[in-house]
Amino acid sequence: MLDISGVTWAVTIGLIVLLLAVDLVAAGVRPHRVGFREATAWSVFYVLVAVGFGVWFALAYGGEFGTEYFAGYIVEKSLSVDNLFVFVIIMTTFAVPEEHQHKVLTFGIVLALVMRAIFIALGATLLSLFSFMFLLFGLLLIFTAVQLFRHRDEDPDVEDNVMVKAARRVLPVTDEYVDGKLVTKVDGRRMVTPLLVVLIAIGSIDLLFALDSIPAVFGVTDEAYIVFAANAFALLGLRALFFLVKGLLDRLVYLSTGLALILAFIGVKLILHWAHVDIDERVPEIPTPLSLGVIIAVLAVVTVASLVKTRNDPSAKAHPGSLRAHRPGDRDQPT
Repeated sequence: MLDISGVTWAVTIGLIVLLLAVDLVAAGVRPHRVGFREATAWSVFYVLVAVGFGVWFALAYGGEFGTEYFAGYIVEKSLSVDNLFVFVIIMTTFAVPEEHQHKVLTFGIVLALVMRAIFIALGATLLSLFSFMFLLFGLLLIFTAVQLFRHRDEDPDVEDNVMVKAARRVLPVTDEYVDGKLVTKVDGRRMVTPLLVVLIAIGSIDLLFALDSIPAVFGVTDEAYIVFAANAFALLGLRALFFLVKGLLDRLVYLSTGLALILAFIGVKLILHWAHVDIDERVPEIPTPLSLGVIIAVLAVVTVASLVKTRNDPSAKAHPGSLRAHRPGDRDQPT
């Protein structure tokens, strides 16, 4: 059992808040188009911070917990790449100006962190009280994996998002982005800008991703601190990674298939853990080092296979996948 002091929790949360504050200040003070060199520098910085934290954590609490952190971080990082696909779709659908994309992403990450912190607390509490939650989480991940694989060649319909449709129905929305503002006045009438609708879209999409990613990382470790740290450090680098790889995402044609395999694998791992605890201790469990190896191997294979596929077939295009099929005419319905 991992014993994390209140001071360690406070310092970790303080570090995350500090890094988020830097992002918010950078986005708010100087809105600009983020170039390749800047995105690369920020991406490397966040990866080094995450790795540095993992090294410190392993030295302070042992190699087993360190391995769990790195496995959780890789799981969350790989799932966050699927987030990027959806972010690209949202930015394109709502025609967000490049100088405001930095701000949108940073606010979106803050919303995701808050929601995931709530899910982590809830998930940790449920797992500590009811061991059968491992079975439910495992079944949820397997169901998600099957749905993602079935609809791996589809894009989620952002316009059909319940929150987006409700916002457009209830709120008066301007036609134009107004200097990055969320609320403005037009002819004396207070209105919201499309930027607020974009934030609502990203926040609601992140909520759906949290429903998958939190059970997935709990399949690697049942320590709430490791789950929180892995999620936080994976999400912190998401903003910079968006600008770094958004032009390359279309080439990862097998990523959804790989993520479906990873989710299914972790789902089986959770079910075996439940059976080991509640049914018979002779039921084998999948050790964390093996999980880490499988996850890395799947990601490596799908990445190489994707690059080979797009090199041989330039017309092939990646999709983030969807958890449900789109009905004919969905995009034509009024919003």
